Formats: sequence, C-alpha cells, structure tokens
Amino acid sequence: MTLGGFTSPQARAEYDTAYDRGFAALPAPTQQRDVSTAFGTARVYRFGEPGPAPVVLLPGRAGTTIMWEPNLPALAARGPVYGLDLIGEPGRSEQTAPLHNADDQAAWLDTVFTTLALRNVHLVGYSFGGWLATNLAVGAPDRLASLTLIDPVQTFARFPIPLLVRSALTLVPGIRRWARPSFLAWISDGAEVAEDDPVATVIDEGMRTYRIALPTPVLFTDAQLRGMTVPVLALIAGRSVMHDGRRAAARARDLLPDARVELWPAATHAIAGESAAEVNARLLEFLAEIEQQGQVRR
Repeated sequence: MTLGGFTSPQARAEYDTAYDRGFAALPAPTQQRDVSTAFGTARVYRFGEPGPAPVVLLPGRAGTTIMWEPNLPALAARGPVYGLDLIGEPGRSEQTAPLHNADDQAAWLDTVFTTLALRNVHLVGYSFGGWLATNLAVGAPDRLASLTLIDPVQTFARFPIPLLVRSALTLVPGIRRWARPSFLAWISDGAEVAEDDPVATVIDEGMRTYRIALPTPVLFTDAQLRGMTVPVLALIAGRSVMHDGRRAAARARDLLPDARVELWPAATHAIAGESAAEVNARLLEFLAEIEQQGQVRR
C-alpha cells in the first residue's frame, strides 16, 4: 500500500491556503504539538484552559481539526480540548509509513495518547473519526472515561452501495471535478453551504488535492461491541447517507452494554455542524453525567 499525500507541491500550497484560512476561524489554541509515531507525525492542538478531564476530538474524513469550528467554543469553555489532524489524511499531520489495518490505526493514536500523557479522556469521534474512536475503545478502553460517536461510519451498520459508487466517482480523473461537489451536497441532503464556509472549503480542498491511501474501515463485530466497557453516547443521523440510521441505532442499543443511543430523525450526516447548538448541549450534558457518576478516575 502506498502512502497518502498531496498530488503536487502546487496542490499542497493551495490546500495550505485553505487550511490557514479555515484555522483562523477557530479559537486560538493554547498549545500545538507534532507527535512522532511509527506511521508519521500527528498534529495536535490544545484549546481551553486546565480543568476537568480533557476532551479529544477525532474528525471525519478530510475534516481536520477545522471541522470542529461549530463545536469548539462550547467545548473549550468547559476545559481542555485536544484536536487531532489524522495521519494519512489532508491536514498538518504527515504520513511516513503505510497503515494496513485497524491495529495500525489504533497504534498511532495510542502513541499520541501516551506521548501527551492523556488518560481518562472523553473521546469524541465524528464519521470516520467515530470509527477510529471506537477502534481505540475496543483495544484500549482503560485510556477513556467516555466515548461519544457522532454518526460514526462502519461502526454499527455498513456503508450502503450508493455511497460506495459516489465515493468512487470522486476519484476518477475527468469525473471527479463535478462528482466531488455533488458528493458533498449529497451528504448534507442538498442543504446549501456558503462558498466561504471554512469547514466545507477545507474538506473540499482536501478531497481535491490529496490522495488518501488508507484501508477501508471494517465493521465491528457483535462481540467487539458487546465487550466495550466505556460509557457511550451515540448520536445517529436519521437522514444519513453513510448507513441505515435506524438499523445502526437498533444494533447499537442491542449490543453496547452502557450506551445512550439517540436517533435524530431530521439530521443528515452533517449533524455536528448543522445542529451544532443541540449537539454541543447534548455532549456537555453527557460529559457532566459521567463526571457526576464518578466514572472518571483521577
């Protein structure tokens, strides 16, 4: 398997311009680190001041830390928040070795947690970041105080065939120019996005300029989900194109031992941004519940 990377120096420069513009929309980070792992360096930003157990954010595909722009102010007001750009994707992380499977994906993330001495954290993952967060929770639950999954892909239900077809079209030369914006509009069920929206711009530029070479996430087994010991909040979008939302919610309720599974019927896969105020409030309520129950080890 080859490495992910930008298609050309010019593509990298164009992406960096969009990234810098998008990052300027975020609260100012209190710290920035590049953490070395066996698979490359991971860019990590810390926001907020010291306080309760930290929140760690894992973005969706090509979203980078910038995709949390609608959510960061509310979360950082609570206490420390760590945002990661994922290895193997566009952003400020750099991939240096192939990622072959779920074990490799968990290994680099575990290294980041070890290097930054992050334990008993509230891990929050959106879309592919939700799969990545669940993957860590399956293998290293002792690192986590809680797990929040925002419309996670390949976690409770499989990718539907129409999604696989549309995703493939975004990679075909000559077709991808129109397929990419069509794909992004399809994800949000046709909702209009402002041309200068920093989140949409950085995702679009990432898909345009970067070639991802990552393994397809493998659906978690019933045994893996039943064995998860960490408390979970799962927000499933009823109009998501990433899976059958009702089926995903039903499987999560059936298998997870300690879960609050919510199907939001009107939400699309863009739930974290389109329903930011509601998502922020529900997430903060969940974190407070876990803290009050004394489930966070000091």
